[in-house]
Amino acid sequence: MIGNINCAGGAYMLKPLKIGKYTAKYPLIQGGMGVRISGGSLAGHVAKCGGVGLVAAAGIALNSEFFNGRNYLQAEPEAFKAELKKAYEIAPDGIIGVNVMVALADFEQLVAAAIEGGAKVIVCGAGLPLTLPGLTAHAPDVALVPIVSSVRAAQLIVRKWDKGFHRLPDAIVVEDPDTAGGHLGEKMEIIGNGDYDQYGTIRGIKEYLQAEFPQASIPVIAAGGIWDRQDLLHALEQGADGVQMASRFVPTVECDAADEFKQAYLNCRMEDIGLIMSPAGLPGRAILNNSDNIRQYDLDHHTTCRMGCLKKCSYKETGERFCIVTALDRAQRGEVESGLIFCGTNAWKADHIGTVQEIFDELFAGEIPAEAQKAA
Repeated sequence: MIGNINCAGGAYMLKPLKIGKYTAKYPLIQGGMGVRISGGSLAGHVAKCGGVGLVAAAGIALNSEFFNGRNYLQAEPEAFKAELKKAYEIAPDGIIGVNVMVALADFEQLVAAAIEGGAKVIVCGAGLPLTLPGLTAHAPDVALVPIVSSVRAAQLIVRKWDKGFHRLPDAIVVEDPDTAGGHLGEKMEIIGNGDYDQYGTIRGIKEYLQAEFPQASIPVIAAGGIWDRQDLLHALEQGADGVQMASRFVPTVECDAADEFKQAYLNCRMEDIGLIMSPAGLPGRAILNNSDNIRQYDLDHHTTCRMGCLKKCSYKETGERFCIVTALDRAQRGEVESGLIFCGTNAWKADHIGTVQEIFDELFAGEIPAEAQKAA
């Protein structure tokens, strides 16, 4: 039946995803992938297909017309707004938002630029966005979405926002550190030890919200390890209101990364994917075949911190590890031998370069949510 998703345990009504004042046709957010992996092209096409497309803020100045090699922090807001403009040219009526890491040195400036550029949703992770409602008070229609990995973190954010700003999140993304790509909000020694229960966390957050704010409607989104229709159905069956997917969108024509970056996904094996400690002080999941080359590049080229992209960075402060933004930039441009290639645990499943539309067709099998049918 159109509008129903058939799972092993029964049928689930496929519902649009309502985040604040915006309703996406399908319950899918495209995850933010920094340093121009998810730029205007990918975000625009995801939004055009009926999902929520996100432009990632981190490193957006690099490989842009606004960066001259010396003005990174000045170029960031302009490059950010330019990518949002590109996304809206693809999907004028789409739900296009941004992902802005709290750990970024220019977090506040990028939030302001996102609003100026017309972002409808602001998603924040890599730290607790405790001040976000204050930064966006002049734009109450912009939906605010924190990323967490625990019930405790969600409670802390909700209480702080409610008490300090009389504002609640418009959605909460629960990221599974055992499967998600990029920077992870958990300690290295805990990741993968078998103790983490993503859907238990989702249910715990929903129970808390229902008990404390019964009149609020705050969707809780599952992120990490979502690759195909079966993963989507499992997430909905377990209580999630939608999913966030990132790695699946890399091997697409519309992804903003170089072809060599996409090919690295096609070439990698399950055992090639693992954890690396970021100079930001957070673990990150990536393809590790070239991990020695990343650090060696900085040594060979006598690289120093020119960007100051992070609030806290061991490379900026002591020269430890490597310059992460330039390592990610090299990979995005196609220099995959010395660049850092972030990915989730399921990236090895990529077997061809497809399109964003093909992914939506496979995930939703042509089903149209009942509410969307009525609207049409």
